[in-house]
Amino acid sequence: MKIKTGFELMKVCGEFVVVAHGMENIDFSKVISLNESAAYLWNKVKDKDFDAAELARLLTEEYEVDEATALRDVEKMMDEWREAGLAE
Repeated sequence: MKIKTGFELMKVCGEFVVVAHGMENIDFSKVISLNESAAYLWNKVKDKDFDAAELARLLTEEYEVDEATALRDVEKMMDEWREAGLAE
C-alpha cells in the first residue's frame, strides 16, 4: 500500500488534517482528520510502500500497545485510508 501523491498532513488548530494539493481536489464537505498515532504512521510511511505488519511494528515501537491490538488497529485504519481515497 502507498499514500497517494497529492496529499499532505498538516496540523491546523491543534488537529492533524489531510489536505489535497490543487483546487480540483478540494472538497470541504469531507475533512479527513487523523489522531496522533495515525499522524505518526502517516509521517513514517508517506513516501514509501508499506503493509499492515510494518505499521503495527512502528506502533509497538512508539506506543505501549501489544502486537495483536496494533495489527487490528492498523488494518482498520488502512481500510479507512483506502475508502477515503488517500492510499492505494
